[in-house]
Amino acid sequence: MDTASSFNEYIQKAITNNWDFDALTDYQGITLQFHDVARKIEKLHILFENAGVQRGDKIAICGRNSAHWAVAFLATLTYGAVAVPILHEFNAEQIHNIVNHSESKLLFVGDYIVKAVKADAMPQLEGIINLPDFSLFLSRSEKLDYAREHLNLMFGSKYPRAFRAGDVHYHVDQPEELALINYTSGTTGFSKGVMLPYRAIWGNLDFCMRRLPVKPHDNMLSILPMAHMYGMAIEFIYGFCQGCHLYFLTRLPSPAIIAEAFATVRPAVVIAVPLVVEKIIRKRVFPKIQNNRMRLLLQMPVVSKKVKEKICEQVCQAFGGRAYEVIVGGAALSREVEQFLYGIKFPITVGYGATECAPLITYSDYKDFVPGSCGTPVDHMEVRIDSIDPQRKPGEILARGTNVMQGYYKNPEATAEALDRDGWYHTGDLGTQSADGHVFILGRIKNMLLSANGQNIYPEEIEDQLNSMPMVSESLVMQRDNRLVALVYPDKDEVVDFSADELKAVMQQNLSELNQRLPHYSRISDIELREEEFAKTPKKSIKRYLYT
Repeated sequence: MDTASSFNEYIQKAITNNWDFDALTDYQGITLQFHDVARKIEKLHILFENAGVQRGDKIAICGRNSAHWAVAFLATLTYGAVAVPILHEFNAEQIHNIVNHSESKLLFVGDYIVKAVKADAMPQLEGIINLPDFSLFLSRSEKLDYAREHLNLMFGSKYPRAFRAGDVHYHVDQPEELALINYTSGTTGFSKGVMLPYRAIWGNLDFCMRRLPVKPHDNMLSILPMAHMYGMAIEFIYGFCQGCHLYFLTRLPSPAIIAEAFATVRPAVVIAVPLVVEKIIRKRVFPKIQNNRMRLLLQMPVVSKKVKEKICEQVCQAFGGRAYEVIVGGAALSREVEQFLYGIKFPITVGYGATECAPLITYSDYKDFVPGSCGTPVDHMEVRIDSIDPQRKPGEILARGTNVMQGYYKNPEATAEALDRDGWYHTGDLGTQSADGHVFILGRIKNMLLSANGQNIYPEEIEDQLNSMPMVSESLVMQRDNRLVALVYPDKDEVVDFSADELKAVMQQNLSELNQRLPHYSRISDIELREEEFAKTPKKSIKRYLYT
């Protein structure tokens, strides 16, 4: 492994060591080799310098995943500026607020975003740059205008004998230097600017380089938004610094497009949120095995092993056929799907993290995976359960180490609530930890409900069981006047041939079976059907605050 002492050194080595290999591809679009990436980074550095951008200035990036999004991000950090990645799912007002709050000097935008934002709402910006071709959409600076107009001439003058690997020299970052401000988009509805220093993203990268068995020039598929820390750190930053060939789904990643991309790209590792994995299993695998013949075969000890091996092989093919493992994060994986995959010995594992930890807190290789857990503390991090009996009595999960943020930008009150004097980050999640270090999450503290007789109720555990029942696509359990009610969005593919009365009858049966499994104090009084899907965050968690 070619280690580095700083984050930007990792980027520099990745480029110079893989100069003539493919680096970034827009799926079914352009491909940039590592030397192409280096040239574009250098041109943006010349643009920044001649436009008066200083080290430490903020540069915002908002657009769908693309090769040029990656270039803009890498150029910002290797210049010594502070990146402000903005989720393209945010509306125009949220984008304006983040750009203004972060005091960004420049804004890179994709063609989808540029139609929505209003330059007048971001008066401190000196320029807006189009991601597809790095042209200027807006300039409020003569220096920026001149630099963009003469950029190729400046590049040619600086490198008259061609630009080579030996010309790549990037900003030498310091551990506590601010690298990026990532605005959260959690289920609580409040967006806070998480200040991540170089040490935090270096800590995540160093762990991945040591622990994930991906080799240079392997393929990786980027599905998650790069503006979200999970997708940015594992799919993008790690893949690039390992010298992999990254493919970006530039369109809305529908299940059909994702399935096609897996088959085409055949990634070396799959990074996914539960929704992607669950849809593949429920739509492409369960229908083939949930019949009387397969149930009979799976009950026969001699035959069962071979049948499971065959099923596992087919599931592996659904993810491209080459993945060392599928890493699930961002939310809890359905217990039904998890138990199925574990039972057929599929290489599945679940990790845990937070934007505030850039994002990794726990992870285990699939060979060490324990069903129901989310791994053990990653390198450079320690985890503590705030409980008198961490193995049996749930408590808040606390994390401390290299990956932890500096705080929330311009928000000392929120920083003081999240970070205590001893450096522990208070995650807001409830969990336990086994003697061998595996962490088990029960749910968010803010989501926990209290029954009339004082019992703790974790709605996520009830929802997990309900989501595995017939015709249920997703659900949300809430409390009304000491009664528990489940909001359910039905599976539209399954209910297409059912009348409204028949669907209600199925839900009543679901309700009866669910309550038989639950303790008396956590039983559901009613199921209410919804016509529309729940609104979700980019990592596909339901925005609970909109409904509770």
